[in-house]
Amino acid sequence: MADHPARTLSDLLPRLERLMGRIETLVSAYTEGRDGRTGQTRRTGESDDVFAGSIAFRWGKRGGKGCLEPIVHPDLVDLVDLFGLDREIGILDRNTRQFVRGMPANNVLIWGERGTGKSSVVKGLLARFAGEGLRMIEVRRQDLMDLPEIVDLLWDRPERFILFCDDLSFMEDESDYLELKALLEGSLSARPDNVLVYATSNRRHLMPEKLADNTLRFSPDDDEIHPQETVEEKVSLSDRFGLSIGFYRITQGTYFRIVRHLADQRSLDMDAGTLRQESLRWLQ
Repeated sequence: MADHPARTLSDLLPRLERLMGRIETLVSAYTEGRDGRTGQTRRTGESDDVFAGSIAFRWGKRGGKGCLEPIVHPDLVDLVDLFGLDREIGILDRNTRQFVRGMPANNVLIWGERGTGKSSVVKGLLARFAGEGLRMIEVRRQDLMDLPEIVDLLWDRPERFILFCDDLSFMEDESDYLELKALLEGSLSARPDNVLVYATSNRRHLMPEKLADNTLRFSPDDDEIHPQETVEEKVSLSDRFGLSIGFYRITQGTYFRIVRHLADQRSLDMDAGTLRQESLRWLQ
C-alpha cells in the first residue's frame, strides 16, 4: 500500500531542514576559510590549496570577505606576437626573469595611451615565466585596501607573485592609493621577497595633473598654502615604482609592419596592396 502523500511530506521536511542547515554550515566555513567538518581554519599548503593547478587569479569578494579566485581560462599572450615592442619587452623580460630567479627586481609602472599593448605584455610575461613558478593575481582598484591581506596570504609561498593592477588611476579626492603606496615604499610591516606589483595606466603619474601644477601659480579658488607639497604628493606614487616604462602610439608605418607580420604568421594569402587597404579600412 502506497504511503500517504501528506505523511511522506511531513517526514521529508525535517530531513530537508537538516540538509539545508548542513549546507549553510559548509558554505559559511568555505567563505571563512574553515574546514567544514572540523571547524578549524584552513592553512595555506593543505590539500585544498587554492594555488594548486592555477597560474592566474583575481582577488574577489565572497560574503563580504576577500578571497583568491582561480582564473580557469587566463588570457595568455605570446610575446612573439607583440611586434614593434622589442625594447619594452626586453626591459620587462629582464626584470621578471630576475624576479622569478630570486634576484633583485623592481615594481613596474607601464603607462601610455590605450591600445598600445601595455596589458598584453604583462599577460605575455605570465605565459613566458609560469613554468618557472610565476603566478599573477589581478587586483582591482577598489580592492587596493585589501593589499595587506593579500600579501599575508602569499608570505612563505614558494611561488613568485605579480600583483597586476590594470588600468590604474586615481582622482584627487581618493585615498585608495595609500595602501599601494605603503606596499611600494615599505611600512612597519615587511614586504615578502616573492611579491612585486606591475601596474598599467593611461597616466604617467597615476593622478590628474593641472597646468597650474607646473607653474605653481596661486589660484583665488584654491586655499593651498603650500602647493608644491600637493604636486609632490601627486607624483610620489609613480616615483615609488622602480621601473616606469612608457608605451607610445605607433606610427602608421609600424602599424603596417604589424599587419604584415600577423598576416605572414597566419599564412594569409593576400597581396600587399589589398592587405594595406583592408588594414586602413579596419581603423575607420
